[in-house]
Amino acid sequence: MSSALYRLGRTMARARWRVVGAWAVLVVLFGALAVGLGGQLSSQFEIPGTQAQQGLDELATRFPQLSGTSGQIVFVTTDGSTVDDHRDEIAATMDKAAAVDGVEAAPDPFSDVSPGTRSDDDTAIIGTVQMTGQPGSFPAGALESLQGITRDADAGGLEAHLGGQILQETGLPVGISEIIGVIAALVVLAVTFRAILPAAIPITTALVGIAVSMTALLALASGVDIPSVTPTLAIMLGLAVGIDYALFIVSRHRNQLTAGMEVEESIGEAIATSGSAVIFAGLTVIIALVGLFVTRIPFLTLMGVASAATVAIAVIIALTLLPAILGLLGERLRPRSVRRAMAAAGGVLPPRPDDARPRRGLGTSWVRLVTRVPLLTILIVVVGVGALAIPAKDMHLGLPDLGTERPDTQARQTYDLVSEKFGAGYNGPLLVTADIINTTDPLGVMDDLKTNIEKLPDVETVQLSTPNEGADMGVVVVIPAGGQTDESTSELVRTLRGDAAGWENDLGISDVTVTGQTAVAIDITDRLSDALIPFGVFVVGLSLILLAIVFRSIWVPIKASVGYLLSIGAAFGAVGMVFQYGWLNDALNIHVTGPVISFMPIMVMGILFGLAMDYEVFLVSRMREEFVHSGDAQGSIERGFSASAPVVVAAALIMFSVFASFIPEGTYMIQPIAVALAVGILVDAFVVRMTLVPAILALLGRHAWYLPRWLDRLLPHMDVEGEGLVQVLEHRRWTEEHGRAAIRFRDVTARLVGADGELGPLTGSAVPGTLLVVRGDRARVDTVLALVSGRLRPGDGMIAVHDRLIPDEIGSVQSRTHLLLSGCDVAARLRGIPERAVADRTIVIERAVDLEAAGAETVSLLESMLRRGATAVVGDIGADDDRAGDRIDRLLEAPERLVTLELAAPTPAAADQGDRS
Repeated sequence: MSSALYRLGRTMARARWRVVGAWAVLVVLFGALAVGLGGQLSSQFEIPGTQAQQGLDELATRFPQLSGTSGQIVFVTTDGSTVDDHRDEIAATMDKAAAVDGVEAAPDPFSDVSPGTRSDDDTAIIGTVQMTGQPGSFPAGALESLQGITRDADAGGLEAHLGGQILQETGLPVGISEIIGVIAALVVLAVTFRAILPAAIPITTALVGIAVSMTALLALASGVDIPSVTPTLAIMLGLAVGIDYALFIVSRHRNQLTAGMEVEESIGEAIATSGSAVIFAGLTVIIALVGLFVTRIPFLTLMGVASAATVAIAVIIALTLLPAILGLLGERLRPRSVRRAMAAAGGVLPPRPDDARPRRGLGTSWVRLVTRVPLLTILIVVVGVGALAIPAKDMHLGLPDLGTERPDTQARQTYDLVSEKFGAGYNGPLLVTADIINTTDPLGVMDDLKTNIEKLPDVETVQLSTPNEGADMGVVVVIPAGGQTDESTSELVRTLRGDAAGWENDLGISDVTVTGQTAVAIDITDRLSDALIPFGVFVVGLSLILLAIVFRSIWVPIKASVGYLLSIGAAFGAVGMVFQYGWLNDALNIHVTGPVISFMPIMVMGILFGLAMDYEVFLVSRMREEFVHSGDAQGSIERGFSASAPVVVAAALIMFSVFASFIPEGTYMIQPIAVALAVGILVDAFVVRMTLVPAILALLGRHAWYLPRWLDRLLPHMDVEGEGLVQVLEHRRWTEEHGRAAIRFRDVTARLVGADGELGPLTGSAVPGTLLVVRGDRARVDTVLALVSGRLRPGDGMIAVHDRLIPDEIGSVQSRTHLLLSGCDVAARLRGIPERAVADRTIVIERAVDLEAAGAETVSLLESMLRRGATAVVGDIGADDDRAGDRIDRLLEAPERLVTLELAAPTPAAADQGDRS
């Protein structure tokens, strides 16, 4: 992968203006689509397959008057009079509301058909406003009209307050606090780089990624129901990873420039090394977010996919737009002192004086401290983080209602007024539906059902019990004694559902369901709670597999997974402290304590997993690299930590700044997630990865890098830190010395195709335009042809085919190779290759007799392709092929193009020498 990334980085740097232009066009295009399609976000959470959702779906079909979105106009007297004294004004206000476009019904609360709810002292009454559709889909101006009508009703000792679900926000919430978070990230970057220009680059690329992902999301919202909380999550995550991924690459590039490397070469190497790690880090976040499908909740899966897409865009920008910007800035990113030194030395960085001693940084001092007595460090960390996690046991989950809105909002003020005047249950009624088609007395049955429900504990009152117009379905509106998020309300839902079977039997009704938005919220919370353990197993299992692949170790993945669980515990503990105990509420601008949004734990688990693996990779991979080169277990920890710690510190502080910026002005749905991620990042980066991890590695010593051979053979190899770049640079140096090669083998070995034994080691090369005849027994010839065409990976060594390296770029080699199997129509196949696709292509003809049989005209066509930069490889396995090869040689206008590679079976004496050409 690193060789492909190296080539990509250099290509993006060369085509910098075109790349920047392409991304600018993409932003404009998606922006135009978002505006033109007019996509709206949804404030509703649906969960198909649950009883509550089935009940809502039935209501929409059979009792539409109670479907859609419900709102309230609460009338309150202020001069000691009763609401009856203002009956005419109230009725007139409701008539005006009923006439608003998008309002399904707004009945007079004094009517006998659908009477409104009165307070005990007759100073307040609730009028219901039923809207068609969901928030975000109301006709333009509908809410503004209703708000104007309620304002006009404030007169003569009467106040009107609009509230209910119709006021739920569906816009894209971005405020000043997020801007402050970006500024904080810029400050951290400026301190890290000691310059403003390189610090601005990660901010710029992250904002481009947010622009692309948000406009695409809003365009998609025109045809897909996207929860309103989704963009905030995507922005928060996209900013954090977008800045961090760019930071890793820019930091590597700037360090290389400081060491005197040429600009374009540095960009290629930075993308090949840090870019490889960025891809792995992004993949872990993406897999974890997409893994939310295990919850079997569509809206949560959609949120995960949207956030994963934002991360994917951040990765793509880091690999394309970022190197283009680095190419545009060129030498300006090289520190000024280094530029002056290179200018004085003729463009080459002068060598460092022999007596110059490197400074021992804070990172070195820290890692020596935590590894001095590793067992003590481990004990302190585990006990400390464990204590921080204790409040997580008191964390209560639910879907926050309008009571969690900010106190200065109209929705919250009306919610509090209803709770004060009528009781908390009036803000979250339950709907009990029943199929009554088999009864002959629908009104009597509904009265009996009402009587049974009123007897249950935790029922405040039954507000309505009526059949629909067709008398085939009945609905009971139940007001619980507690609010939507109270445990008593959840218990009431379970009681109603438990008693349903008895009512069906006694009353001759069927399909009794408990529904309504309150019941939906309870079902979602229960479903999410059930999904936590399976998702946790998925995430931890995934981390074990991925890290075993990357680090070729058993203990490193186990240690990383345990550290991740500690970070999750600390994150949940902090949420419990703030949202259940109320600690630091005022300082964080949080106005209520209570249940946190039910998808917070599973969302945080997915996001924090990916980010924790980022730090694990960037820290531990450098330690592993040092250990592989030196074999010094303790020294590799110090050197790897010292080299990686500064950029990880900067990355963690940036993540913390971005997540923390969403706390003061965020919605109550977002605030717990932001708190959990901010605390989780700090604990994971500074306590787990930079304290616990070095201590555990020091305690394990050389055993930390142990992996059984059988497991090593099973696990695929993943080049995360750009180890394959060594092959790329070696091939470049070889090319500069020997000239360009179309095909090059270096110490290649491979298992024979169709036979026992091994080919090689094979070393040699052929220039572009060569007709290479591979001669030998069938197994060896077939093996070489399979290697050259990218159908077989070598066991060892390196193959370059038109500068694409195998095995690193085997897919690219396959796409640029035309394979002509034995018995095919060679002439027709050659004529089918477009002229524009000839240069740098490889034409593999399995048997020489097929080429010779195609005739002189075909050989001439092949030779013309060779002149334009193609290379042909032809198999020769016997006497017929030998004679065909001789005739092909005579047909060539330039016989010197034909080169023969002899693959004689090695004798015992020659076996040690391998195959050479």
